[in-house]
Amino acid sequence: MTCAACVRRVEQAVAGVPGVASAAVNLPLSRARIVLDLEIATTQQLATAIREAGYEVPQDLLDVTATGGSRLLAIERAEHEEARGLRRDATIAIAVTIPLFAIAMTHGLVDPMASVIVQLVLGSIVFLGPGFRYVRRGFAAVRHGSPDMNTLIALGAGAAWLSSTVASLRWLAGPRDHMPEIYFEAGAAIIAFVMIGKLLEARARARLSEAVRGLLSLAPATARKLTDQREVEVDAGLLAPGDVITVRPGERLAADGTIVEGSSALDESMLTGESMPIDKAEGSPVYAGTLNHNGALSVRVARAGADTTLARIARAVEDAQGQKASIARLADRVSAVFVPAVLVIAGGTFGTWLLAGTDSSTALERMVAVLVIACPCALGLATPAAVAVGTARGAQLGILFKGGEVLEVASRITIACLDKTGTLTTGKPTFVSITPDAPEVLRLAASAEHASEHPIARAIVDGARARDLVLERATNVTIAPGGGVSAKVGNHTVLVGTRDYLAGDGVNFDNPPDAPSHVSDATTAGRLPAHTLSFVAIDGRLAGMIAVADPPAAAARETIAKLRALGIEPVMITGDREETARQIASAVGITRIHAGARPTEKAAIVLAERARGRVGMIGDGVNDAPALAAADLGIALGSGTDIAAAAADVTLLHGGISALPTVFELARATLRTIRRNLIAAFAYNVVCIPIAAAGLLSPVLASAAMSLSSVTVLLSSLRLKKWRSLERGPRARE
Repeated sequence: MTCAACVRRVEQAVAGVPGVASAAVNLPLSRARIVLDLEIATTQQLATAIREAGYEVPQDLLDVTATGGSRLLAIERAEHEEARGLRRDATIAIAVTIPLFAIAMTHGLVDPMASVIVQLVLGSIVFLGPGFRYVRRGFAAVRHGSPDMNTLIALGAGAAWLSSTVASLRWLAGPRDHMPEIYFEAGAAIIAFVMIGKLLEARARARLSEAVRGLLSLAPATARKLTDQREVEVDAGLLAPGDVITVRPGERLAADGTIVEGSSALDESMLTGESMPIDKAEGSPVYAGTLNHNGALSVRVARAGADTTLARIARAVEDAQGQKASIARLADRVSAVFVPAVLVIAGGTFGTWLLAGTDSSTALERMVAVLVIACPCALGLATPAAVAVGTARGAQLGILFKGGEVLEVASRITIACLDKTGTLTTGKPTFVSITPDAPEVLRLAASAEHASEHPIARAIVDGARARDLVLERATNVTIAPGGGVSAKVGNHTVLVGTRDYLAGDGVNFDNPPDAPSHVSDATTAGRLPAHTLSFVAIDGRLAGMIAVADPPAAAARETIAKLRALGIEPVMITGDREETARQIASAVGITRIHAGARPTEKAAIVLAERARGRVGMIGDGVNDAPALAAADLGIALGSGTDIAAAAADVTLLHGGISALPTVFELARATLRTIRRNLIAAFAYNVVCIPIAAAGLLSPVLASAAMSLSSVTVLLSSLRLKKWRSLERGPRARE
């Protein structure tokens, strides 16, 4: 594919196949991901529809049972075959065009007949050989009612070749008193320059897919599966949950799973960004693509093939590269009417020059120049190329963008709403105290919280274990996100959570029966303001208050300062008490806070903030999901093993909150590149078409300029591969 019109035609062709639910066509990577009901249609029907639209589909990629490794190899083979075909055609076109030019420059002074015959032969070789791909695709586009750049090239080179061929044959068959008006060299040069441009584009496109290919290549293609106590080498994509594989020192894991035997240190930097190896033992989770350092392991497979964490990251990057920013719609709308408009302009140029009294060959030459110079390749590549490189660079930095639309929104954020626990704080609260100091109350509370994964619950459990308290198995456990937990522990009904949560269940805070006086005194006098307080009720009566401390994250204050420098206002939204929230906010430099907010209330607060500007919501847990979805941009913090934050538009794989400014800086850099590309592409056509129509640009120069414009846009986009944030160097400003 070469331009936006190609994408549109492939999408229309695929949509016409029964059973197709959706199709995402990726121009920079020349790929399409199609959701198809195989009970209604086959992949061969898809291939037929695409071929009828004028394109080819590698047969290997039609196998729906192919594993990730074999599919990656098929893509590499297809890209290699395409590049080889382009090199072959470009070599032929250049090798033939150079002597054709030399002969044309003699103007038949040595042997007119030989000159005309040789030019006819050489010009036909170029047009009917390397150039015929543009004829075939160009007229396929016309047949489908959407002429594109291939149409313009076919018309430009074809007009030069056909008119020259007719003139040559007439001259050879009739009186030869003077040399015929022929310019085979112009048509051949158009094809040669376009082929050179496409070859350079293919090399640049290959660099766009390096991020995806690099990730997928980390996972080995084969694995040693334990079968009847014997190791059998199998395709890694054929592993199933429950299989056991062995991993030797120095090898990479082929699947996600859990260690069932052995211990080792694993390098998980490709997932988490953590440079130091992580110690793993029996029961530890491990992930495909990670490197086993020093111990032999037996791993029970949990996810393999396309389901692994590594494959999901690669798929997220590839999907994002293929999605459009809304700024691309302008280019799409222009491209939809651009080619027909150019055909009208070219026809008008031909007619105008004829009416002005020039001969038909001169008028034809100027029409050909207009057709060639107007090819909208650069316009079609301006946005998707920058999006592809920007999302790939984000993946290298541990940031997953869900497409071009997300990049555009991220570039315009003016308000950053941040969750407190786990986002602005370390997310690892520690137990401080219980009031009154009653071990039995702490034991019951910890037993109830044992089923919860909330950081505060973990802190309470750890606090009880540190005091050597024996926990009891809880039953009838009910967890209220943002509120607390209710459970049956032994013969007692235990509630642990916020004041509102307990009050909503009928716990009396005004005159709590049997509750120590200093518990109610502390709640009303505002003691322990530096801590998060959880209240404990046993059998409906307030029994104690647990204080947990969660200090600010080390990078929080610096991150907030960077957000302000970017013109983004930070706002804290938390379900914690206002006293605690204000202390954390003061420590990190935030002045506006919303405290005591439940999950649904967080979403309402975000919607209210959207009335003031473009809002990004940053959170790390289930509690934040409604707010993430309600924001203009949802950003989820998580490790590389927890990237399926469905409500988020951006996932930070590592670095925590410190990576947040990079999200906005990279998004803005990508949008600047898109605007620069679009301006250059528009300016190129606006300036060059009138020049060609005025007769100041030959078809040869027009073809060279057209190819150069596409390559320029791609090289401009590829500069993002070396982008660095402001504090890391000057390249961030590129």
